[in-house]
Amino acid sequence: MADNYLEKRYESCFGAGRTKVRRVGPTFDELLLRNRSTRGYLKDYVVSRDELERIAAVCARIPSACNQQVLRLRLVTRDSGADRVLPLVRMGAALPELHLPLPGTEPEAFIVICSVAEETKLVDMDLGVAAQSMLLKAASMGLNGLIIGAFNKVALREALALPCDPLLVLAIGKGIEKIELVPSKPEAPRAYYRRDGIHYVPKLQLSDLLI
Repeated sequence: MADNYLEKRYESCFGAGRTKVRRVGPTFDELLLRNRSTRGYLKDYVVSRDELERIAAVCARIPSACNQQVLRLRLVTRDSGADRVLPLVRMGAALPELHLPLPGTEPEAFIVICSVAEETKLVDMDLGVAAQSMLLKAASMGLNGLIIGAFNKVALREALALPCDPLLVLAIGKGIEKIELVPSKPEAPRAYYRRDGIHYVPKLQLSDLLI
């Protein structure tokens, strides 16, 4: 189907002379491509508290399983404890030899996602929706991020004096990495890898996902 199919269809139905609504900002597909797991960030760009609040604000509007809304967020900037978070998280587990993030590219802003209820399947559903929604919002703002599941839960709760257990950590910043998606097959390895400074992420294609 041609990219301008809908535009031509509009013209055939309503006439070419009518005023059209112009799209402003990236499309959803463009946001999905921008929203890549980023492990290297520009140190000169300081993520503000206001930017983190704009990202976190999506959690007041997204769905919640049984509408329980048990997730809570701690926003952490360079000036409010990022140096306490960084040593407690692990990034790039598939590339341990690189010790990511590389020196001088560490993230300095985080959103720590906690739950006031015991972790259950429903809480995990909310967790996934919240994390992806916040990273898509960050992408719409020209920022990048990473969902971090490998961290010292007890130490992080103590370091930030959290009132409830942390479940996930989002790193937020201005990414400096070049990341490319490459087609993969179900029988092929799917671990991400780096070559000549480019971070490659194998992805199954739609034909492989449909059953």
